[in-house]
Amino acid sequence: MITKLKPEEIRSYNRTLWKIVIGCFAFFVLIMALVAFGIFGPLPSFRDLENPKSNQASEILSSDGRTVLGTYYVQNRSNVNYNQISPNVINALIATEDNRFMDHSGIDFGRTFTIIFYNLIGKKQGGSTITQQLALNLFSERSHNVFKRITQKLQEWIIAVNLERRYTKEEIITMYLNTVDFGAYNTFGIKSASRTYFNTTPDKLTADQAALLIGMVNGPGIYSPIRHPDNAVNRRNFVLRRMAEEGMLSDGQAEEFKQKPLGLNFKPSDHNDGPATYFRAVLRKDVQKILDDQSIVKSDGTPYDLDRDGLRIYTTINNTMQQYAEEAQKEYMRDLQVQFNQHWRGRSLWKGVANFKLLLDQGMKRSDRYRWLKQQGKSDDEIKEDFNTPTTVNLFTWHGNIDTTMKPIDSIVYSKMLLRNAMMSMDPTTGYVKAWVGGINFEHFKYDQVKMGARQVGSTAKPFTYAVAIDNGFSPCMQVNNVPDTIYGYGKPWCPGSSPSETVPGAITLRKALARSQNWVTAHVMKEVTPVPVMQLIKKMGVTTAVPPYPSICLGTFNASVFDMTGAYSAFANHGVWTEPIYLLRIEDKNGNLLYERKSRVVQAMNEQTAYVMSYMLKGVVDEGTGWRLRSKYGLRNPIGGKTGTTQNNSDGWFIGITPYLVTGVWTGCEDRDIHFRSTHLGEGANTALPIFALYMKKVYANQALGIKQGVDFDPPKNGLNIQLDCGAYSQQQQATTEVDNKLGF
Repeated sequence: MITKLKPEEIRSYNRTLWKIVIGCFAFFVLIMALVAFGIFGPLPSFRDLENPKSNQASEILSSDGRTVLGTYYVQNRSNVNYNQISPNVINALIATEDNRFMDHSGIDFGRTFTIIFYNLIGKKQGGSTITQQLALNLFSERSHNVFKRITQKLQEWIIAVNLERRYTKEEIITMYLNTVDFGAYNTFGIKSASRTYFNTTPDKLTADQAALLIGMVNGPGIYSPIRHPDNAVNRRNFVLRRMAEEGMLSDGQAEEFKQKPLGLNFKPSDHNDGPATYFRAVLRKDVQKILDDQSIVKSDGTPYDLDRDGLRIYTTINNTMQQYAEEAQKEYMRDLQVQFNQHWRGRSLWKGVANFKLLLDQGMKRSDRYRWLKQQGKSDDEIKEDFNTPTTVNLFTWHGNIDTTMKPIDSIVYSKMLLRNAMMSMDPTTGYVKAWVGGINFEHFKYDQVKMGARQVGSTAKPFTYAVAIDNGFSPCMQVNNVPDTIYGYGKPWCPGSSPSETVPGAITLRKALARSQNWVTAHVMKEVTPVPVMQLIKKMGVTTAVPPYPSICLGTFNASVFDMTGAYSAFANHGVWTEPIYLLRIEDKNGNLLYERKSRVVQAMNEQTAYVMSYMLKGVVDEGTGWRLRSKYGLRNPIGGKTGTTQNNSDGWFIGITPYLVTGVWTGCEDRDIHFRSTHLGEGANTALPIFALYMKKVYANQALGIKQGVDFDPPKNGLNIQLDCGAYSQQQQATTEVDNKLGF
């Protein structure tokens, strides 16, 4: 039986209900006011909203100003503008995350109350608009505490409304896509995601690609196409269905895209992977030093953070040429390592390598494992026992990294027996470095051999002595008897050795002496010009390491880096002008404001005629000397000069090649000089370094888009030559001069 309420009871119930409603509303307003005043935590200021803080990766850009070589980051994220994002991405995001995005003002109350209803009946769904999600991405982290999450949600509402007041819809959606997490390798933002998963840019994303990436937004782990491809396909297809339901795709288009495979081109960004890993590591130190030394700071006076402030670092590296250099190294070093291993097979390293125990001890103490054990407080005996106990180790091989079980001390032996290699290629006219390969594998061997390392240069130093001679009027056609010539006056008398099998007997021209790398003739020339002018020229040509003024420097007994030696040879190709090698052009902030700019220094190291004559002599090395393999084996027919270099005991192999457009230096050797090929036939620069130059140049010449022309020769001096290069004419001149002298009684 239903009891009929009296009118005064109904009025009483209504008053109570309204009090509850008004009380709840007042409580809500009070809470919102407290949130707005920052009682539950500070809200971003107007300035914060205008300049939202986020971790933006700094980008390293190649010479075209567009291709990203790599990034420095805490979060691997790079920003794009709205017009750089494919409409497919915008449509996928709105259809899936917030289909009334264009109509609301930051909070979609209709959606919110609908979601509350779904959650009450057990269908868990998210109710945040895109603007609210942006607020969470920019200014806070999602809390797992229920009470704190409620206050956080209210903060998001206030921030979302402020964002809508300060920014257009296009700006909001752009900021959102620039901050969202896409999972793998700490990838943030649509630009990094496009590059990581499809090796493309956001403006080129197709509908299915956009759907896959947007599908990851709410679960980059569970919807990862790498770890959970089935989940990723299902989520992508859901996004495509929503796009069709919202009229952004036809049903037929959606079905067609659903049938496509994921089509990944996975290129994860990792400091150990990607192009120019060694170069990026060297560049990072240089950029940080520039920012520190020149006190380059932001407008608020705080220093720039290379990992967070989204700097744009413009370099001279040509992405294609860098790829060719790395490919050439990998292709030949893999084969050369086989030669080296076969050369040492069956031979005792303890007997065949000087100081082998010392080398192993040094290698052990330099290892990360040794440092970690020391930090654990282990004694030397305990560490030695650990290094002699088999365990799982990860090793580099030219066929990929492998996990194997071996003693850590044996892994050091393995690493010591790996040949290392470095290479740099530059434009001699501008000084711009085009390619930089600092080692064989950055993950395992981080020491850069292009700029950081200095090794004995061997016969690549000989052209410096000949250049001084040419500058003093010597002719390449001048003949010298190829016999020992002792030099006195510089401490102990000095005369170099010369291998009988490689010595050209009799009188030979200076050009042939350089081409065949003859030590005795080179020593004779050094005796004539003396060491100090040679040392001065070497320093003028950019070699920064110590070059003592002793006769032996004509054979390259000093140390220098690939960077310095390649730069020095650029003067031979550039009319005698040494142009400082540079690889950093400028640094900009994330808004494109110039922070730093770099220009090459230039020095007239030698006169134009001397440089031209030296290029002629260096071409002789390739045409008829130790560099002949470039012609006979690799088929390079265009004008190329160069010089091989092999140091004592075959510890270092060099080749530096010059063309009018490119100068390229290559070095090969083991980590320790005591470990090397035991025969010159295998250990000489013609076998260990020249082939990498050849493979690289063949790739470069084959790509006409690079503009490196094959048939162009070195330009002769503008004012002509007064040094005779025609040895037949030179002999006649010398004979005529002798006859005149005889008639005059000289």
